[in-house]
Amino acid sequence: MSFDDHLSPGLDTLGLETLAIRAGHERTHEQEHGEPIFPTSSFVYGSAAEAARKFKGEEPGNVYSRFTNPTVRTFERRLAALEGGERCVATSSGMAAILSTVLALLEAGDEVVVSRSVFGSTIALFDKYLAKFGVVPRYVELNDLAQWEAAITPRTRLLFAETPSNPLNELVDIAALAELAHRHGAWLAIDNCFLTPALQRPLELGADLVIHSATKYLDGQGRAIGGAVVGRDQELEQLYGVVRTCGPCMSPFNAWIFLKGLETLSLRMEAHSRNALAFAEWLESQPAIERVHYSGLESHPQHSLARQQQRGFGAVMGLEVKGGQEAAWTVIDNTRLMSITGNLGDVKTTITHPGTTTHGRLSDGQRASAGIRDGLIRIAVGLETLDDLKADLERGLTLL
Repeated sequence: MSFDDHLSPGLDTLGLETLAIRAGHERTHEQEHGEPIFPTSSFVYGSAAEAARKFKGEEPGNVYSRFTNPTVRTFERRLAALEGGERCVATSSGMAAILSTVLALLEAGDEVVVSRSVFGSTIALFDKYLAKFGVVPRYVELNDLAQWEAAITPRTRLLFAETPSNPLNELVDIAALAELAHRHGAWLAIDNCFLTPALQRPLELGADLVIHSATKYLDGQGRAIGGAVVGRDQELEQLYGVVRTCGPCMSPFNAWIFLKGLETLSLRMEAHSRNALAFAEWLESQPAIERVHYSGLESHPQHSLARQQQRGFGAVMGLEVKGGQEAAWTVIDNTRLMSITGNLGDVKTTITHPGTTTHGRLSDGQRASAGIRDGLIRIAVGLETLDDLKADLERGLTLL
């Protein structure tokens, strides 16, 4: 019996926490309580005629785990329910999710307007690879709607933004950007991996697509790589075709890990946000720090917008120390508790120097345009005791 059948009248009556724990699971004949893992490459049929029907799509069912796997399907249904979308397609990584979206919806000669403050690999994907196939990117300031509109041409098919941005916590008014996109006949895709549906639901604000690096907070413990796209069935059917044919699929084991992560998503994101806000407020009082970039702070220029379209502020922040790269490295190298790594979204606090790691492949001009200064440090605040995190960072700050 499926979850949807058992808990009528439907998903729209249930709370986010319930959906994160229950949505999408269809119990097998074994009547298992926890979601099973199906680590199989293929599936068998009762007859040649049944196989033919399923391969043609005339009958629902599993065909090949590259594009039909029960564990992956459970994850897709659950995330779609959490984001309020009609459908979800899971991918092998967050970058694969972005690539699959562009391959599905755009063609040579089409243009995409992208905020300058996206993840460094996203810029490299558009500039170095997709541009070779005739997809033209145009970059704008994330929070300047006038720039977005000025960059749109008759060839623009997609607007793409991260909000909050990595790592400066810049925001865009999603509802206003969606209205702008639709007025010009374009789709709006929002990367929601920093906040997750626990803190922000872009589809409710008018976005057409929500993109995730499931590697981050959907898992929450740094265990697996994966991605996902959520939206309407019409666009997702095209994206499903890309995954089916090109193969950037999620593994059943990783899907199972993400399902376990989703069960605690709301609790974790609330705790991350609470820890991060207190940490950011403490950082603002430190004399060696020039500026803290965190939308939960009243000093943040878009704090009001954050309160309007988000249910929390997340865990990721940028802080700029006096003294440039040398000072930033001194702070990072003197930590003993925080993990020095380019990843984030973990219960363990992570710290990195964006200019030489996550955004290190960008040119000096690209980093400057994205606001990635030499003294910038990114911290993704975990769930450790706050006083321990303060003491760990203070060890380096006192040397500046």
